[in-house]
Amino acid sequence: MLETILIVVGSLVVGMLLFLLGWYARRRASESKLMSMESMAEKIVSEAKKEAETHKREAVLEAKDQWYKAKENFERETQARKAELSKLERRFSEREANLNRKVDILDKKESEIRRREKDVLSRDRAIVDKEHELSRKIDEENKRLERIAGMTSEEAKKILISNLEDEARREAAQSIRRIREEAQRKAEREGREILTLAIQRCAADHVVESTVSVVSLPNEEMKGRIIGREGRNIRSFELSTGIDVIIDDTPEAVILSGFDPIRREIAKVSLERLVVDGRIHPARIEEVVAKVQAEMDEKIREVGEQVSLDVGVHGLHPELIKLLGRLQYRTSYGQNVLQHSKEVAHLAGIMAGELGFDTSLSKRAGLLHDIGKAIDHETEGTHTQIGSDVAQKYGENPEIVHAIGFHHSDSVAESAISVLVQAADAVSSARPGARRETLESYIKRLEKLEKIAESFKGVAKAFAIQAGREIRIMVESKEIGDTQAEELAHEIASKVETELEYPGQIKVVVIRETRAIEYAK
Repeated sequence: MLETILIVVGSLVVGMLLFLLGWYARRRASESKLMSMESMAEKIVSEAKKEAETHKREAVLEAKDQWYKAKENFERETQARKAELSKLERRFSEREANLNRKVDILDKKESEIRRREKDVLSRDRAIVDKEHELSRKIDEENKRLERIAGMTSEEAKKILISNLEDEARREAAQSIRRIREEAQRKAEREGREILTLAIQRCAADHVVESTVSVVSLPNEEMKGRIIGREGRNIRSFELSTGIDVIIDDTPEAVILSGFDPIRREIAKVSLERLVVDGRIHPARIEEVVAKVQAEMDEKIREVGEQVSLDVGVHGLHPELIKLLGRLQYRTSYGQNVLQHSKEVAHLAGIMAGELGFDTSLSKRAGLLHDIGKAIDHETEGTHTQIGSDVAQKYGENPEIVHAIGFHHSDSVAESAISVLVQAADAVSSARPGARRETLESYIKRLEKLEKIAESFKGVAKAFAIQAGREIRIMVESKEIGDTQAEELAHEIASKVETELEYPGQIKVVVIRETRAIEYAK
């Protein structure tokens, strides 16, 4: 029994020792594992710190690199702007030098005019001396005639005064006509130079109104996309369309500027499509612009064909049809040239039908009368001359060619159709509301024109006709003679020029007639 107890106790002691040994071994393993994990953690932290330092150094280097690149780009842009400013400065200096030369020319001409005025005054003094000599001779002649004819000096004086007055009036009218012709010749030459200088100074403010288009944008961020990286998108767009893109502080809008209305319309449609599509890069820009150009050519041709069908003019050359379609995008004083041409064609056809002339030929001439305006910005010369050359080139009737060149009175009328087209053009363009002039201002201008003419002595009636392009004046034949009629026309024209504002020119016509009335009883 005792041995069993000892065995049990020994087993328990051995079990306890084994348990303690196992516990101690596990504890040592846990402690070693914990130490290895701590060392691993320290190693990871150390590596993370090293990696962070490496990333930090790389970020600093990249930032410095970007800063140097931005600095170089800024310096390049600054140099380019300085070069552009120097070019502008040289251009302004050249313009200033040109202006100074023109001012010198004008001063020389002014001194020449003053010298000629002095010559005229000297000639006037010579005329006065001749008049004194003439008066002395007339007195001698009067005395001799008085002795021969037995007339009193008062009767002879009245006759001589009457004769001298008529002669003086005739000489004065001839002198006025001669001086006026000489002044017109000089004024035409000098007026061209003055107008050229005035156009150079003042044209920009007026041209901008009709040479820009505005494209709306969905947001302000779209402006940056239109410009593109380093401006490559906007440069590609301007090269493809030939239109300047102006991006300023205007909210959600850009401005397209160009003198050619068709290219400007192509640029506007292309930019709108690019904005809607969202893909804006040089290749896409060229693709869209080419597509819109093809569509625009087709649209222009369709418009020209539709207009010829609407008016009833057939057999036009395909190039003339294209030019007609281009007039859809051309305006004159706010009036659409294509609609104006249609109206002139209808008016000329109606008048030709009423007068018994060729209606179809008149319509054709009316439709084509402004065809030169489709390409007048591409070809030198007036639109009448350009239109005549184009019509002749594509085999139009000689009467139509002449009517196109005549409708602004640049030549002498050779047929009735030319006169009809000229009249229809005047009616369409000068009627109230056709162009940028209100009905009220139009009526006031005509009333003032008639009042100016009626303010002169001897005027019986005055009528403004041809939409204010001509003033016809009836005078009293007893108060106004033939020579005085010319003087009156000149005086009225001068007063109209100084007191009235009007487009184009106004023709002043003075009519004097003598009526002999007798009654048979």
